[in-house]
Amino acid sequence: MTQQDSLKGSSLYDTMRRDIVFGRLPAGSKLALNGLRESYGVSISTIRECLNRLVAEGFVKSEGHRGFHVSPVTPEGLQEVAELRILLEAHALKRSMEAGDTQWEARIVAAHHKLHRMEQKMAAGDHAVRETWKQYDWEFHQSLISACGSAELLFLHGTVFDKYLRYQMRVLTFRGETAAMEHRQLLKAALDRDADTAERILRQHIAGGVTHALENWQD
Repeated sequence: MTQQDSLKGSSLYDTMRRDIVFGRLPAGSKLALNGLRESYGVSISTIRECLNRLVAEGFVKSEGHRGFHVSPVTPEGLQEVAELRILLEAHALKRSMEAGDTQWEARIVAAHHKLHRMEQKMAAGDHAVRETWKQYDWEFHQSLISACGSAELLFLHGTVFDKYLRYQMRVLTFRGETAAMEHRQLLKAALDRDADTAERILRQHIAGGVTHALENWQD
C-alpha cells in the first residue's frame, strides 16, 4: 500500500465512522461497496480495509455473502454501552484527578466553556448546532480523563463514547438545564479533586441520558 493510499484510508475511516455515529449512514443500512466508492471517491480495496476496521470496533457488521451493514441499535445495546462507559470513564477520571496538573485544569475549563455555549444554543432551540454540541460534549468528557496516563484507556473510552453517541443522536437526547448543571458539577468536582462527587455526578449524568433516550425511543 502506498503512503497516499494509507492517507486516503485513514481519512475514509474517520469520515465513515463519523457518518455512522451521526446517523448519516443509518443503523442497519446496507453498505454496498460500489455505492460507497461513488459516495466517498476511493477504491474498493480502501473501502474494504476501512470496513474491516469498523467491523473490529463494532460499528459495522460483516454478514458473509450478504456483505456489510451498519450495526443496529437497540435499547439493550444502549444500556450495555452506557455501563461500559461508566466503568471506563469513572476509572479514567479518578486517575486524571490524581495526576492532573494546571494544564489539565486549563483544558477542562476551556472545553467546558465551548460546551456551555452550545448548550445555550440548543436550549434556545437551535438544533442546527447539534453535531457541534455533541463534538464539544465529547471534548469536555475527553478532557476530564485526558490526564489518566493510559493511551489504551483513552482509546477504549473513545470507542465506547462514540457508540453511546450513536444512540444519543438517534433520538437527539438533549436534557436541557439538567445536563448543563451536571456538566458544571463535574467541572467543579474535577477542579476540587473530589473523586467521590465526580463519580456520583458522572453516573447520574450517564444514567439520566439513558433514561431520556429510552423515553424517546422510536422503532
